[in-house]
Amino acid sequence: MFELRPYRRNNSISYNPFHEMEEFEKRFFDEPFDDFFKSGGIAEFKTDITDEGDSYVLEADLPGFDKKDIHLELTDNTLTVNAERHSEHEKKENRGKYIRVERSYGKYSRQFDVSAVDTDKIKAKYDNGVLRLTLPKKQTETPESRRLDIE
Repeated sequence: MFELRPYRRNNSISYNPFHEMEEFEKRFFDEPFDDFFKSGGIAEFKTDITDEGDSYVLEADLPGFDKKDIHLELTDNTLTVNAERHSEHEKKENRGKYIRVERSYGKYSRQFDVSAVDTDKIKAKYDNGVLRLTLPKKQTETPESRRLDIE
């Protein structure tokens, strides 16, 4: 059984379906030859987890995030990775300047069970859009065998 498995929960993403409908209407009437449907769906960040023998390595793709906008939290045996990306087109001084907005933004979150990990020794590094966590495995104590004397 694999010990480091992600919890399957919905991401915390700001999504307003009516906003999409308003954008569609605006594009349909203002830009009739533009694409009718945007690619999209629920965005999430993808992770790879490898077993390196004495530790696990979790790599999460978080391109375009600032290091200060990525937060790691440990609660009991749960590691939570939170990331938030802000949109420039929402700022008041930028409204009306953007012709097309396709890059995703919002709050993203993933949780992992780390009950088999020595949480005091976790190391995290963020470089070139990839968050890399080194998660050392807990040392399992092998029970010693010994002989008992019979009286």
